[in-house]
Amino acid sequence: MIHLLYDIILLLALPVIVPYHLYRARKRGRPAALSERFGFIAAEPHGMDGTIWVHAVSVGETIAVKPLLKALRNTFPGRRIVLSNGTETGRAIAATLREVDRCIYFPFDYPWAADRLLQTIAPALIIVVETEIWPAFLRRARRRGIPVMLANGRISDRSFAGYLRLAWFFRRVLPDFDAFCMQSAEDGRRIAAIGAPADRVRVAGNLKYDIPPVTVTAERQREVRARYGIPTGVPVLVAGSTHKGEDEPVITAYRRLLDEGRELFLVLVPRHPERAPEVAALLAQAGLSCRLRSGLGDHPEPAGRNGVLLVDTVGELMACYAASDLVFVGGSLVPTGGHNILEPASLGRPLLFGPHMTNFREIASLALAADAGRQVSDAGGLAVAWGALLDDGELCRAMGDRGRRIVEENSGAVRRHLQAATELLAAPAERRP
Repeated sequence: MIHLLYDIILLLALPVIVPYHLYRARKRGRPAALSERFGFIAAEPHGMDGTIWVHAVSVGETIAVKPLLKALRNTFPGRRIVLSNGTETGRAIAATLREVDRCIYFPFDYPWAADRLLQTIAPALIIVVETEIWPAFLRRARRRGIPVMLANGRISDRSFAGYLRLAWFFRRVLPDFDAFCMQSAEDGRRIAAIGAPADRVRVAGNLKYDIPPVTVTAERQREVRARYGIPTGVPVLVAGSTHKGEDEPVITAYRRLLDEGRELFLVLVPRHPERAPEVAALLAQAGLSCRLRSGLGDHPEPAGRNGVLLVDTVGELMACYAASDLVFVGGSLVPTGGHNILEPASLGRPLLFGPHMTNFREIASLALAADAGRQVSDAGGLAVAWGALLDDGELCRAMGDRGRRIVEENSGAVRRHLQAATELLAAPAERRP
């Protein structure tokens, strides 16, 4: 009855869902791909072992699952890997991954759409990244005897209360998962509290820690800066994954540093590239000239000092971090939950971020406790923190080294996730119709 009620409600929402997706796709300048979202895709090739279908809803989840995708490719070379996404930006990142054989959009959660895709792909295993719970899809996979695993699972403070209120619903949905690989013991406790069978829950760690630490040599940094037309001989500040409401304090902090007489260069990377015109207008109001990443050729001339590179493309954030001297990670000055500070940490960069890190609370706490990062609350705090680090190269190096150690000491999640996937592939759980 619960599933029938859910299907009816979603069917009634169809006149809203389709126009919304058309609007969003048009706004972001990307195809709506409605046929894929209703389960119409070309047939999969025959003659290989069963496919592993990985679902990562957006950019953060797609980046997080990259180490696991690589491990799956190396461990199961005879299996195809299909990666689905829910957002256009996530799909753009997915298309760049060499480990993936096919990229598709995840279907709307209608039984016929899920059935059509499941029949076409015929996966041997489905891996859902973080907390993506789609009842109709899970139910259809269960009926087909396809094991489903939750990877890198987490239940945030904000969402836990809501899940608890709907525990009567999730107690009927969560048993359609065969394994829950949660980031922490607390995440495991929470998923069990809202209805996951306790014997299927394991603490596997956070995949985001499994980023191979990389030493960016001076030569490598020069190469990256040349690719982006970044001038040499000046410190480079990168503000990554900024959201609406964060660009203004970043620009203000940069402006203050320039007004102190410093020679610098700023790389500004909005989380959503379609916001670039809006951000460019803010830069112009502050009297700052900028160049768009999309307008650079293969061999751009170096920009002037005290300028700005506005990155209006996807998939280049790590390269921008490699070009940097100092980094601020966005999504944290506004209440969106923060973004992954381990990416710049893996490159040995000192970390700056705002107070809103609920999605990365454990990682942020480790960074602060180890003095690998500093938390700022506004433009003034960011300007002071950037200035202090610019004036103390030894402090920068020490903070960067401590951040790299955090990444190294907390790795191992890929191995534990891979073990769970291997077990499900070797002996799929008995599925109830």
